[in-house]
Amino acid sequence: MNYAAPWWLPGGNLQTIWPALFARRGFGPRAAYRRQRWTTPDGDFVDVDRLVSPSADRPLLVLFHGLEGSSRSHYAEAFADFAREHGLGYAVPHFRGCSGELNHAPRAYHSGDHEEIDWMLARLRAEHAGPLIAVGVSLGGNALMRWAAEAGSEAAKIARAVAAVSSPVDLAAGSMAIGRGFNRCVYTGMFLRSMKPKALAKLAQHPGLFDAAKLIAARNLYEFDDIFTAPVHGFRDADDYYARASAKPHLHRIRIPALVLNALNDPFVPAASLPLPRDVGAYVTLWQPGEGGHVGFPYGPMPAHVRRMPDEVGGWLLRASA
Repeated sequence: MNYAAPWWLPGGNLQTIWPALFARRGFGPRAAYRRQRWTTPDGDFVDVDRLVSPSADRPLLVLFHGLEGSSRSHYAEAFADFAREHGLGYAVPHFRGCSGELNHAPRAYHSGDHEEIDWMLARLRAEHAGPLIAVGVSLGGNALMRWAAEAGSEAAKIARAVAAVSSPVDLAAGSMAIGRGFNRCVYTGMFLRSMKPKALAKLAQHPGLFDAAKLIAARNLYEFDDIFTAPVHGFRDADDYYARASAKPHLHRIRIPALVLNALNDPFVPAASLPLPRDVGAYVTLWQPGEGGHVGFPYGPMPAHVRRMPDEVGGWLLRASA
């Protein structure tokens, strides 16, 4: 990806914050989704927002959102605009608890949730006649790459190509980065303001699931993951979760075309933690431009737009799946 940020948006933090708050998300009308509710194998539910595909044999683009994201995240609406422009089907399956209603089961979602990805993709594959391609953003990208690695050659029966955008494929490095300095003051607080109330509501559903006092006192994502995310999803602690859920050690096992895009100035994902060509197999393409921030990649004059990244990633997926 040959990308340079606008001169008036220097640095990874501005290239992250401005696109999420102010940049244009598309060139057409805002995505008009229709929502489906699926019952999960364990009796819970997930909500899937979809654009109506103009033709059943056209490719279906599936997007897995990031931490506390949704179909209304800036990147999700930008990919929806790309899908509309190219005549693609488009689906955003929400991770549990992210569609505006708390899920029922004594669990939420996590960065290595490849079993959930597998179930979602298999259902979409069964419902759609044409090719299926998928992109995961941040947390969703790490989980998607874990799925592709676990599925191996079987992944080709479901998806033709996959992509991860701004994904912390080394979760421990990402957790450490977001817990320091400016990141801790701005991003950590933003996430915890959303995540703590959801976790406490989950505790009200399932008393005894975790220690409420410890969760309320959590000051960063590592502590939150250690108290809630890890034990609730079967991990020993946060370190075990990060080690087992990170996609980076598994990228060499992927057997379908896969793109991993990370900006080198991403404030959440240290450049030193990114995979090198020797870490991946022949099926994985690495794009690591110098700029772009975290799921930012703003383009054009003020206020800029965020369609450049979906254009590049979506175009790659279509070419790789042809």
